Amino acid sequence: QVQLVESGGGLVQAGGSLRLSCAASGSIFSINAMGWYRQAPGKQRDLVARITKSGSTNYADSVKGRFTISRDNLKNTLYLQMNSLKPEDTGVYYCAAFSSTGNNYWGQGTQVTVSS
Repeated sequence: QVQLVESGGGLVQAGGSLRLSCAASGSIFSINAMGWYRQAPGKQRDLVARITKSGSTNYADSVKGRFTISRDNLKNTLYLQMNSLKPEDTGVYYCAAFSSTGNNYWGQGTQVTVSS
């Protein structure tokens, strides 16, 4: 089992920045990749950014050049640095962990609201 706890969401004006954190605990050794997903009101949950165990990253086209995903293996923490935020970035952001056992784990989500 892997437990994930997100933090760092909030209300910010367009053009501002936020950094999300996701603290992982439990069977961390089994995690192959981690990611951030976003769910806007009335929409499906979509991938924002993903990072593998080796450090390879990929991003949704809508956030490329503005968001950066990173992980601190010593602290067992995943980060998402979000710059130049836009109102369309508003949503609940979820941290996810993908295990070598085939299990997927999700955090409880943190709200990000970008005002225009």
